[in-house]
Amino acid sequence: MLLEHPVEKLALSKRIRGAIDLMGDIEKGVVFLKHMAKHEGEFDFDRNCEVGGIVESYEGVSIQHRHLLLVRDPASIVCSWSAASANHSGVAEETNLEEVGIVQLMSIYSKVQSMQLEESFPAVVLDSDQLAECPNNTLSSLCMMTWEAGAKSCDGPWAKYWYNNVHNSKGWNEQTIGSSRSYRVVPQSLVPILRASLPSYEFLNKLSCGKSAEIVVSGVTFEDPRNENILCWIGTPSKGSLVPRDLARISPFDSAVQGGDAVWEGLRIYSGKILSLERHLRRLFKSARAMDFKNMHTKDQVIDAIFRTLAANGMRDSAHIRLTLTRGQKITSSMNPNFNVYGTTLIVLAEWKPTEGATTYDNRKGVSLITATNRRNPPSCVDSKIHHNNLINNILPKIQANLAGAADAIMLDLDGFVSETNATNLFIVDGGTLITPHADHCLPGITRETIILLGHEIGVPVVERRVSLAEFHAADECFTTGTMGELTPVTMIDGRVIGTGAVGIITQSLQKIYKTLPDREGWYTQLPDFS
Repeated sequence: MLLEHPVEKLALSKRIRGAIDLMGDIEKGVVFLKHMAKHEGEFDFDRNCEVGGIVESYEGVSIQHRHLLLVRDPASIVCSWSAASANHSGVAEETNLEEVGIVQLMSIYSKVQSMQLEESFPAVVLDSDQLAECPNNTLSSLCMMTWEAGAKSCDGPWAKYWYNNVHNSKGWNEQTIGSSRSYRVVPQSLVPILRASLPSYEFLNKLSCGKSAEIVVSGVTFEDPRNENILCWIGTPSKGSLVPRDLARISPFDSAVQGGDAVWEGLRIYSGKILSLERHLRRLFKSARAMDFKNMHTKDQVIDAIFRTLAANGMRDSAHIRLTLTRGQKITSSMNPNFNVYGTTLIVLAEWKPTEGATTYDNRKGVSLITATNRRNPPSCVDSKIHHNNLINNILPKIQANLAGAADAIMLDLDGFVSETNATNLFIVDGGTLITPHADHCLPGITRETIILLGHEIGVPVVERRVSLAEFHAADECFTTGTMGELTPVTMIDGRVIGTGAVGIITQSLQKIYKTLPDREGWYTQLPDFS
């Protein structure tokens, strides 16, 4: 970023010439100059040169301006300002928004990106923390050459103060990186500056050179690349908004964070329609009432947020929504609902997600299940009729299934009868009869209820009763049901082949008729037009 402090302007040409002379016969080179964002007015962004006529060529060497923005966490800036100012002036001072400079950097970034000059280049962003922690990788991403220690003819007036601390060619000693940390107080008077600076910093930091998407498990990517930039809805009854997924967050004081104190639903979108929306919302609000939520969103507010989220993402088909309603933010960290004074928090998370894929199931060939070692919660502990976010009881068996190479795990109740899987309801077919466990120790799923109705519709007897694991092992057919994956055939349980090992006839019939529901009156809610 070639922006020069006014008192150094006379030295600028000398420094550029010195750098060119230093490079000698090198055909191409780079001159790095450090400047202050608050002096952005000294640069003419329309002409991409410094105000006052910066040198554009020297002895046949063409000078082009590139802008590299070095961003630093504003929390680190404000808490270190008093100590730094005392070192420089002998007097501790408090900073201001202009001195922090993050907002100005955002302005500079916007101007650089808007420049229409042929020779202009996009702004490059570097994160100072990343630079300090991993200088070699960060600088190599810029193709920066080595920089030998010692004074240069192109040095600025501050250079001499740094040379005593410079180690090796790039100015870092890898053995000491991160070994010394300072823990400082953030003055309360500076919190407003921090609050004003953070949005710009978070945006710029996401663009930092050499920074990846922070995926720490190799080989895991977005099933649909459009999901990388989806917009989510987050808000209270009085205020909600759409935010990009990488900026989406709720307060650490939110009840969902404090204790999993939330309820949720899954919704599927088919050809401009939401399947069974009214039934899902009824269960959502019944669960919220069972949890004694106060100051809740209204049904109309929830529907409006759903429509806005789908419209913003352009989703009218092959999408799934995770709809979450938390008890809301607390005034202080506690499990006590009396400290929830802000109203509920609504989260609408919509993703492009096919009914069959890496994040769902194989509904054509079928899947295998294992039996989990831990048991499903009984109503005397945590009632599964409340569709709550306390899902550790489900996650632990899912871990077992993952380790066993199975799709999911069957969970038994405390008496040893089959309840459901860690994620779905279960059905078997025995002698032409459709059998499913009572919804005593499992969620009375909406897709489960739908399949019971469809079974009667096609003339298949349906029975709800206690079902043993042995009956599942010996069943003619087996399948799971859920909003996300619809009907998924089960062809193996605990290493035992179910039926013929192929998808059963009744399972196929139910799959076929289930696909017609988005076109049947009374089963769907039509999405509005998106403009």
